[in-house]
Amino acid sequence: MNKLTGVMLMLILFFAVSSLMAQTKKELTRDQIADKYKWDLTDLYKDNEAWNAKKEEVKKSIEKFKDYKGSLAESADNLYNCLNYYSNVQKEFDRLSSYASKLSDLDTRKAKPLAMQQTIAQIGTQLNAAGSFIEPEILTIDEKTIADFLKEKTELKVYAHYIDNIQRLKKHTLSPGEEKIIAYAGIMSGSPDDIYSIFSNADLPRPVISLSDGQKVRLDASGYCLYRASANRDDRKNVFEAFFSGIKNFERTFGAQLYAQVKKDIFYKNARHYESCLENTLNQNNIPVSVYTELINSAHKHLPTLYRYLKLRKRMLGLDKLRYYDMYPSLVKKVDMDYSEKEAQKVIQEALKPLGKEYVKTIETAFENRWIDMYPTTGKRSGAYSSGSAYDVHPYILMNYNGKYDDVSTLAHELGHTMHSYLSNKNQDYVNSHYPTFLAEVASITNEMLLMDYELKRIKDTDKRLSLLGSHLETFRTTLFRQTQFAEFELKIHELAENGEALTGEKLSNIYLDILKTYYGQDKGITEIDDLYSIEWAYIPHFYYNFYVYTYSTSVCAASAVAEKIQTEGVKMRDKYLTDFLSAGCSEYAVPILKRIGVDMTTSEPFELAIKKMDHVMDEIEKILDKKK
Repeated sequence: MNKLTGVMLMLILFFAVSSLMAQTKKELTRDQIADKYKWDLTDLYKDNEAWNAKKEEVKKSIEKFKDYKGSLAESADNLYNCLNYYSNVQKEFDRLSSYASKLSDLDTRKAKPLAMQQTIAQIGTQLNAAGSFIEPEILTIDEKTIADFLKEKTELKVYAHYIDNIQRLKKHTLSPGEEKIIAYAGIMSGSPDDIYSIFSNADLPRPVISLSDGQKVRLDASGYCLYRASANRDDRKNVFEAFFSGIKNFERTFGAQLYAQVKKDIFYKNARHYESCLENTLNQNNIPVSVYTELINSAHKHLPTLYRYLKLRKRMLGLDKLRYYDMYPSLVKKVDMDYSEKEAQKVIQEALKPLGKEYVKTIETAFENRWIDMYPTTGKRSGAYSSGSAYDVHPYILMNYNGKYDDVSTLAHELGHTMHSYLSNKNQDYVNSHYPTFLAEVASITNEMLLMDYELKRIKDTDKRLSLLGSHLETFRTTLFRQTQFAEFELKIHELAENGEALTGEKLSNIYLDILKTYYGQDKGITEIDDLYSIEWAYIPHFYYNFYVYTYSTSVCAASAVAEKIQTEGVKMRDKYLTDFLSAGCSEYAVPILKRIGVDMTTSEPFELAIKKMDHVMDEIEKILDKKK
């Protein structure tokens, strides 16, 4: 029942996606911001004294867990009472944690909120330890007894999905002694990622080059990301050659690091008696392997759409031949689109009207009742996120709003998370309220797509429309295809290693280059790719995250399907989306939740709808370009 890891992962995901959109300008102090644009944390606790009092209650509550230990299999009452007690303590802990973290995020320089966070983290460790007996004891109860318990005590049914999720992994759960050995192995399981992170971020020599304007720049990861988008083509070429040559010098080292990661995955796959590393990873969240493989198959089927995009990029950049280092400069001139906070609220509410009056009214409440901390202030945490972990309280949104379209889109994105949390908390018991990570970005990206559709209908200015369309198109290229390309590489190297083949840095580069050339159409004369760029795999940290990159693509596919169905099916789809998806929490596994609203991630349909959207965006861009010509 421990939700700490899941909640924190969702927050990290939200922050990671949204912080990329954040803009900067001169920051104000907190007292220069009107209260209506600042969080009201008294909805969580009246003040720090109230927080401290509740914290002490939770600490005392932890001591009582020993009263339940060893008794869960004896009766339905014992099982229910223990789970209910743990649920209530965990719920209050989440609220305590939410208050401390938000207080700290408002001014990260202050020591007291940071100390509160550290204190609550220590209590969280104690809580995890105190309840660590629960899942092992549930595993000892046979299925028939569990079924009898559920019939005998109807109140226990609220925990049915939680219990099922534990018991379905029973055949992959080992004896207590073996589990202890695997637990001990955890101390070294993070070593490949740790070594990669330290080497690539701290010890890897970084080149310094001179740009066409005479500026000397250091090409670490952030410098590469910045200057690879240079408008000057010679600069882009020099950036690519210098950056990847520096990595290529350590190809053997990077190969040994990634091979160590793959061997670690194989160890856990074998220990848990899975057929493949992919199955081992996906089964933790009950995601069928077919979701992953169907994504790759769909990408290959629709490579002509990617090729169309690449030809359009060549046209828009005015190039006679497209090269791999031409992937990052902006397709169109950036056009300033300014929105006041009131204008942003109005535009978002209008754009999200297809989701119904209750949805829009709740968003209005979020603005009026201080659910949103809107503006950047001195010491405030950067980026943006939505947090709905305080079950009995509304969600909170952190923003650093600077009045540009990206900020409006970020706000719509976070409101998608907020409404997902709000409706799940409202309609599910606490134990089933936190939606699965696989679904975390669907609601938020759906909102972004509805906003984009609304603005494109509303805005007639050609340059503004082209700017919006260009940005939208890049999202499809970088997420729908590039992340799937990464997922295919990750699967390929694991399959080779599972079949007994060793992976060297040179071999990894050859595998990556073959996939890269296929996606970017080198053999078809679409893009020219230098063999040097085969080392790009060594630049991607996500390959140490154990089959995670595919979720970026699946989220865009699912959101495209949802947005399309809302637009075409109207009220029928809207009602299903609100009731069967946004209100579902984790009362069911992720894939079945999506199936409830007609989005089957085991089929190609969601990818097809995303491709349809991508083609439509290119149609619009080409019409504008033809008129301009």
